[in-house]
Amino acid sequence: MMDIPTGLPPEIVPLSWLLGVWEGDGVIEYDVDGDTRRHDFRQHVSFSHDGLGYLNYSARLELVEGTGDEPDTVPLTAESGFWRLARPRDEGDVGPGYLPPSAPPSFPDADAVETLRNAEGGFDVEAAIVHPTGLSELYLGTVRGPRIDLATDAVVTSPGAKPFTAATRMYGLVGGELLWAWDIAALGGELATHASAKLAKRD
Repeated sequence: MMDIPTGLPPEIVPLSWLLGVWEGDGVIEYDVDGDTRRHDFRQHVSFSHDGLGYLNYSARLELVEGTGDEPDTVPLTAESGFWRLARPRDEGDVGPGYLPPSAPPSFPDADAVETLRNAEGGFDVEAAIVHPTGLSELYLGTVRGPRIDLATDAVVTSPGAKPFTAATRMYGLVGGELLWAWDIAALGGELATHASAKLAKRD
């Protein structure tokens, strides 16, 4: 059962089960030149909002080194971005750039948002995620209840970034925990398992 906070912007209600701070453990496992590299990590994830129709997303990872009750951790990387329902933008939306809306919001309440449901009964969603390694991903997908499935629509890499061509992500709320999995096509390889984690809500 999901607890939906009150007073949310209507367009983020379908994504509201993500809101909060999540922490937990996961594993990286990926084939590099025929050698499977495996690493344990800890992750801190935050989904928040500013009263607008999208979620702010940030995550940071630390490699786990050693064993025992309190193994050492080493900062690894981070990512950040924005998640929102996918729909055409109109006069009721900000943009392009910083231009304020020139009309009232087109989706001011839950009834209006309900008209955005797709043929499968969920909502189309998009997520823009940026990495400090010169990688930017634009995902398109679907949120249906407490599950989101995403696939890259576009990938942009800086000239010095490592090869990366496509990815999929899955997020799900199971027993009050946030589970996610990330498959990538990188370093000349096909789409394959890359990382996954189980996170508990901290705030």
